[in-house]
Order: sequence, then structure tokens, then C-alpha cells
Amino acid sequence: MSKTVIIIPSRLSAKRLPNKPLLKINDKPMVTQVYERAMEANIGEVYVATPDQKIIDVINNFSGKTIITKDNHKTGSDRVYEAFNKIDDKNIDFIINLQGDMPNIEPENIFKLNNLMKKNDSGIGTLGAKIMNNNEMSDENIVKVKTKENLTEKNFLKSEDFFRIGNSDDNSNIYHHVGIYIFKPNFLKKYINFSRTKNEIERNLEQMRILDNNIDINVGLSSSVPLSVDTEKELEKVRHLMSLKK
Repeated sequence: MSKTVIIIPSRLSAKRLPNKPLLKINDKPMVTQVYERAMEANIGEVYVATPDQKIIDVINNFSGKTIITKDNHKTGSDRVYEAFNKIDDKNIDFIINLQGDMPNIEPENIFKLNNLMKKNDSGIGTLGAKIMNNNEMSDENIVKVKTKENLTEKNFLKSEDFFRIGNSDDNSNIYHHVGIYIFKPNFLKKYINFSRTKNEIERNLEQMRILDNNIDINVGLSSSVPLSVDTEKELEKVRHLMSLKK
């Protein structure tokens, strides 16, 4: 039976929204909300990887698991890889990198990504959701992923590109990228050891490093788009959305 671990990279030094992981949503810190969504997926152990003692204290306060990491990582994936190497269990088949700023991600979508990965024997996977209007298509804060064919509930298609602003009139098979990744350990190791690429730097999208090195990222269909919180406006929006689910 395969084994999956979920690692949530988190740090306090976010520039746009300082102390973001500790900001309260429904009376709980954001990082706690993400941790609970990961636990609700019920697919394996969950850890928060962080260099910050305040985050460690918050997670440990409700008996969550943490791994302390260096504070100079350039990407969340680097932090996840360091944390993975500190886990005693060496029989892990899949590593999920779950962003710490998506407090309303649906646990069933985490569960679905894990299942798609196991069934399709892929090296790296992620999720995309349907784009609902033209405003999303033109919003550079929304990362898009393009596939060759339409995503369905059951398929797990290779991504063709990731971008923020499209340069084509053809918007078919373009989806709202959801910031969650699943790796086989050897693929995460490969990715971490690649140098940053021109596309990665210009687009500010670390997943381009994978595609630019001719490694596939498979994409599954997410039933919803979790809000990625980077601004006060987004924080208030997610507070409102999650208050409706109390």
C-alpha cells in the first residue's frame, strides 16, 4: 500500500501580507485552517515546515506536527524537500506540497489528487479548475495551466504550459491552476537540483523549471478554486466565505 505525506511550507516573512500564517480566520490562524483541511483529506501524516518558532508554537498547541527548516529557502518546494529529508519514515511514496495560504481548499480535492497520482503512476501532479469568466483569464494574479484536451473527472493530463497572461485568442483547455503539487520523492529531488530557468524567472512561476527540463506535470480537475490569500482584500474575502460554512 502506497504512503503519502502532506507538507505545508509556511513562513512569517511574506512581503505583501506580513505574519500571514498567523492571521485569524474563524478564530483560528490561517496555517491552522490549512492544516485541518489537510488532515480532513485523511491520506497520510501532515507536517508544517517552517523556520519560525511562532508558527511551530501555534501548530504544536493543538498537537499538530512541525519540522523546523532553514530560513533562506528560495521556494516552498525547497523547504518541503528539506522537511521531507528530516522525516524518519523512509518508505514514503508521494509528497504533497500544500501551500499554507489556501485555508478553504476542499479536502476532497487533496484526496482526489492523491488518487490520480497513484492510479496513473505519474512523477509530478497538480490540479486545475474551470475558469468561470473573462476577468479570470486576463487577471495576471491568477496562474493558468493549459492542457492538450479537456480535463474530466477521471483523466490526468500532461500540462502544456503555465502562464499568467495568455498570448492567444484560443482559450480552450485553459484552467485556473490550483497551488498544490504531488511528487514522487525522486522527482522532487530532481526538481530541487535544477537551476532556475529563464521562463521561471520571467513568469515568476517555479513550475516552469520542471517543464523547461522536459519533465511532465500531470493535471487533474479540481471541483473548486481555493482562494490564495496574499492581500488584505483576499483575507477579508476568505473570512467571509469560511464564515458561511461555520
